[in-house]
Amino acid sequence: MPNQVKFNAQDPTIEKSKGLYERARKRIPSQTQTLAKGPGQHVKGVAPMYLERGKGARVWDVDGNEYLDFSMAIGPLSLGYTYPRVDAAIRDQLDRGITFSLMHPLEVELAELIQEVVPMAEAVRYSKTGADATSAAIRAARAFTKRKKVLCCGYHGWHDWYISVTARNDGIPKEIQDLSYTISYNDLASAEKAIDSDTACVILEPTVFEAPKPGFLQGLKDLCQKNGTLLVFDEMWTGFRLAMGGAQEAYGVQADLVTYSKAIANGMPISVLAGRKDVMDVFDQNVFFYTTFGGEALSLAAAKATILELREKNVPKVLAEKGKKMREGYNAIAARLDMPFTKCGGYDQRTMVSFDASTGQDPLVLKSFVQQELIRRGILWSGFHNLSFSHTNADLDYALSAYEDVLPLLKKAVEQKNVLSQLRGEPVQAVFRRITDFNMKPKV
Repeated sequence: MPNQVKFNAQDPTIEKSKGLYERARKRIPSQTQTLAKGPGQHVKGVAPMYLERGKGARVWDVDGNEYLDFSMAIGPLSLGYTYPRVDAAIRDQLDRGITFSLMHPLEVELAELIQEVVPMAEAVRYSKTGADATSAAIRAARAFTKRKKVLCCGYHGWHDWYISVTARNDGIPKEIQDLSYTISYNDLASAEKAIDSDTACVILEPTVFEAPKPGFLQGLKDLCQKNGTLLVFDEMWTGFRLAMGGAQEAYGVQADLVTYSKAIANGMPISVLAGRKDVMDVFDQNVFFYTTFGGEALSLAAAKATILELREKNVPKVLAEKGKKMREGYNAIAARLDMPFTKCGGYDQRTMVSFDASTGQDPLVLKSFVQQELIRRGILWSGFHNLSFSHTNADLDYALSAYEDVLPLLKKAVEQKNVLSQLRGEPVQAVFRRITDFNMKPKV
């Protein structure tokens, strides 16, 4: 019988997952379309690799095992799998058509709705992925300012201008690499040193897992305004989750341009670039940013239904309450067990469990141990609590009870210095990204 959301004496049988993976290895480089979903982020040999269906906050893998999901498609499912209102909007639009030979009314209706909830959304454009939107923002900023250089802080997608600052930048000409640099988060001095007369924009995630220090975001905006540089907020994670108006609303700082994806359409592929009309006007004549599927109607319908539901149910507030319960609950367990090497941090709507190196053992191995033990308890987890509206209080109580079971096992393994030997599969790998102290602008 497949494993369920309860303690299971054995690891789940994942033979179908393994079979699909072997077929993928022959045909799909890196085997995954999304790094965070790939086998490198889950204990290989123990964790499922392919999911077949989902409902609410539960998923079932191809072998029939059931899990309580805390990854939620790596962020997009703000409401939950197969959410009735959103799915009904998709089905209704599907009966009418998907893409058309002319523009569709939903393009206008969604833009008007976004303007109702997002500060400074004077103009709106759509595309399909977050990287599309951030890259369009960079192109617009360069066109508007007539400058070349970009300062970034966070993760902004796979396109040349950003990925050139990471270790995986093969295939990108050095001339492109020399136009992008990073600043350190919450370090206004690093931004002040880096901004110069050729800086078109500063793009950053307003918060990831560390809250902005008082005055940091406003100070960054002031620096940009003083220098004629545009400020761009990458709100793939914070948009429609931290607040309906995202980080701009939550922190009271308005950017010149802002980008969204993930939570906006509950899993359908759409991204949004919004901003000052005078900046966005560059798309009228001088800047080319068009795509066949930018006006695809199923995603527009899903986004409209999702935003209405998020607003009517005050979902950001609900997510904050649930996330606070998970963060405080985890930290209380760790404190009671005297485990200072692990904690749960982040903003309430999206928290992350972390492990430090003070034990003398690899933090990734500690994370892998927790992941494998949670899998046996029917929880799909990669370190995050990406919560959705569909997660119930009973789900959260169960997850905390699972931590009550697993953390003592981790503590014992740490004390015996044999965490690695207790892994029943290969440990998870490091994600390549860093958000501080890399590819800083060289001193002149």
